[in-house]
Amino acid sequence: MSVRSIKRIVQGRPSVDGAGVRLVRVFARDDTADFDPFLMLDAFDSTNPEDYIKGFPWHPHRGIETITYLIKGEIEHGDSLGNRGVIYDGECQWMTAGSGIIHQEMPQAREQILGCQLWLNLPREHKMTTPAYGDITTENVPVVREEGATIRVISGHYLDTAGAFQGKYVPATYFDVELEPSREWSFQSDPDHTLFTYIFRGQALFCPDGEEWIDHKQAVLFNSGDTFWVKAGDKGLRFVLLVAPPLNEPIAWGGPIVMNTQEELRLAFEELRNETFIK
Repeated sequence: MSVRSIKRIVQGRPSVDGAGVRLVRVFARDDTADFDPFLMLDAFDSTNPEDYIKGFPWHPHRGIETITYLIKGEIEHGDSLGNRGVIYDGECQWMTAGSGIIHQEMPQAREQILGCQLWLNLPREHKMTTPAYGDITTENVPVVREEGATIRVISGHYLDTAGAFQGKYVPATYFDVELEPSREWSFQSDPDHTLFTYIFRGQALFCPDGEEWIDHKQAVLFNSGDTFWVKAGDKGLRFVLLVAPPLNEPIAWGGPIVMNTQEELRLAFEELRNETFIK
């Protein structure tokens, strides 16, 4: 067994996006080489509706998948495919932008919004795939309860339990994990897959022989190894765990569109201007 060691700890920076949503941009375009195939992570945590109710009005995407997960909150969604819906506590929307989609995400005033949005890159051969929308509701998310641990399996597999969603283009594993105080937990995966966590609550120790406790509101990227190990601090721990194989492909990134070449990027924006973006 080779326990994964810490490669990077990323705190992120406060940012404003959409029509005025305050969030933490945990990592983005400067970090793509390390986090491949994950492109960007935005975290939301606010009890003030003024921080987020302006939302993300209609905007395009191409070449990626966007995955929005809420621990707490309410977000209304609509897109150019005609999909409409709302995600609530413990729910997720997994949108494959593919060849092009226009959508909006509008958080609603609640006691708290707590969650994150992840951008997952699409492989070159699937950049222009047919757009699709995955609606992951609470009742469809398997919950595995072990001694001192609760694992919500959003995608991928945990032991013999299949997640609510299976990535068609990049087989990403996505868990929401809660640990009771001082509990240990481990997970085995392909040693060469990219693996990172984002800590929502509590402190975490990621090395059995270590003494470095990592505080909440940080992402931790790990080196290769077949076993991820974690111990919760004295107030418990809640984090998301993401694992996926790297694509090792060139990236051309322009705002909400991520392609492989500058020419593909130029064409995407030309099609937006010409109103030929939606296929």
